[in-house]
Amino acid sequence: MNFHRRGKYNLIFFKRKIITLLSSLLFAVLTFTNANSAGDEEAIKKLSSFKKTGIDVVADVIDQNTKYRANIEKNILPKIKMPQGFKIEIFAVAPDARHMAVSRNKGTVWIGTRKTRVWQATDRDMDNVADTVEQFAPTVNFDIPNGPCYSADGHLYIAERNRVLWFPAAEYFMESPDTVAIPIIDQGDLIPVEEESYNHTARVCAIGPKDNKLYVSLGQPFNVAGPDKYPLYDQVGIGGMIRFNRFPGKLEREVVAIGIRNSVGHAFNPKDGSLWFTDNQVDGMGDETPPGELNKACALGPKVWYGHPYTGGGEVRTNEYKGKTIPKEYADNYCKPQVEMIAHAADLGMMFYTGNMFPKKYHNAIFSAQHGSWNAIKPRGARVMVTYLDKKGNAKKTEPFAEGWMTEMGTYLGRPVDVQQYVDGSLLVSDDKAGVVYRITYNSPA
Repeated sequence: MNFHRRGKYNLIFFKRKIITLLSSLLFAVLTFTNANSAGDEEAIKKLSSFKKTGIDVVADVIDQNTKYRANIEKNILPKIKMPQGFKIEIFAVAPDARHMAVSRNKGTVWIGTRKTRVWQATDRDMDNVADTVEQFAPTVNFDIPNGPCYSADGHLYIAERNRVLWFPAAEYFMESPDTVAIPIIDQGDLIPVEEESYNHTARVCAIGPKDNKLYVSLGQPFNVAGPDKYPLYDQVGIGGMIRFNRFPGKLEREVVAIGIRNSVGHAFNPKDGSLWFTDNQVDGMGDETPPGELNKACALGPKVWYGHPYTGGGEVRTNEYKGKTIPKEYADNYCKPQVEMIAHAADLGMMFYTGNMFPKKYHNAIFSAQHGSWNAIKPRGARVMVTYLDKKGNAKKTEPFAEGWMTEMGTYLGRPVDVQQYVDGSLLVSDDKAGVVYRITYNSPA
C-alpha cells in the first residue's frame, strides 16, 4: 500500500473514531439529561411529601461586594435620568435577573431567570439593600423559571417553560436546600410537549383578586404563528392566557384570552380588579411598525381576541395574514390595546403602584419595563415607562419615567425586564443584561 492510500485509510479510521466518540458523548449527555429529569421527578415527589431528597447540593451564593458591583455603580447608575427627587441604587447583584416576587415579612425578593436558577435576595438587616443573594430551592431542577409570583397569604408560585410549582411557606423554608415544592401543573402539562420551544417561553404569573386563581401567560413560539397551529393554540391557551386553581385538587383550567403574541407581564388593577398586560409585537416589518402594546382585558374568556396572528401590533396587519379575512368569531370579539408603545421596544414586566413613597400623581399608575430591541436598526427601549389612568380606569397618558440604559451609539448598558414594588414603597427594576436589581426611591426636593 503506498503512502497516499495508507494516509487515506488512516483518515477514514480517524473519522470513524471521532464519530464513535461523538456518539458516545451524545449518549452520555442524553443519559445524563434523562437521569436529571428522573431525579427532578423523584425530588419533587419527596419535597411534596415534606421528605428530604438526600441530594448533596450546595446552593450558589452571589457575592454582593465586588468590583463588578462597583463598576455598575460607577458606569451605569449616574447615567439613569428620572424626574426630580428620584434616586436609583443597586438592591442586589443577581445574574440574569428577570421577573420578581416580593415577600411580605422578610424583605426577600425571589428573582427568576431564563436559565435554571431562581435567586432569593434578602435584606437581612432591613436597610433596604439585599445582604445575601442565594440560589432558591437548589434540589429542584428548574427549566426557564422566569415567572415567580407571590400571594397575599404567603404562597410562592413559579411558572416555568412547561410546569407550575407551588412553594407553600416559602419564607419559612427558604434557608434550606430542601424546600416544599408541589406541582400545580406537572412537568409537560402546561402546554403540549410537542409545542415546547426555546422561543417565547418566559412565563409570568399573577393571582386574581376576585377569583383567587393563578393567571399564567403562554407566549406562542413563532414570530407569526401559522394557520396550522389553530385552533389548538386557542384551545390550550398558547398565544394567550390561562387561569386555574392555585391549590391542589380540581384544576379548573380555563383560557381567559387569545390572540396574544407574547405577553411577558401582567397585573391586576387594585382599584377595579381589571387585568392588564403587555404584548410584544411582530418582528421583521420595519423599525417603526408595528407598535408594542399595553392592554386592558375587555373581559375574561376564551373568545376575547387581541389580534394575533392577523395583526402584529395595534391594528397593523401581519404580512402573513394581510390578504386573509379575519374570522367573524375573532372580529366580533376583538379587544384593541389601551396604549400603542414605540415599535420593538419589547414591553415586558408591569405593575400598579400602591405605595406611599412616591408623589400622589403616581398612585395607581402603571410602571412597565421596556427591554429594548434585538433587531431594530435604530435601537430603542431600555427604559421604564409610566402610564397614568383616568377616573374610569383607562389609560390617559404614557411617558418615560427612567431612561439612560442605552448610550448615544445605541449600546445597551442594561436591559430592564420587570418592575415590582418593594416593602417600603420603593420601586425595584430587574436588569438581565447587567445582572442586577435596582431600587428607585423618592425624597421630596428641598
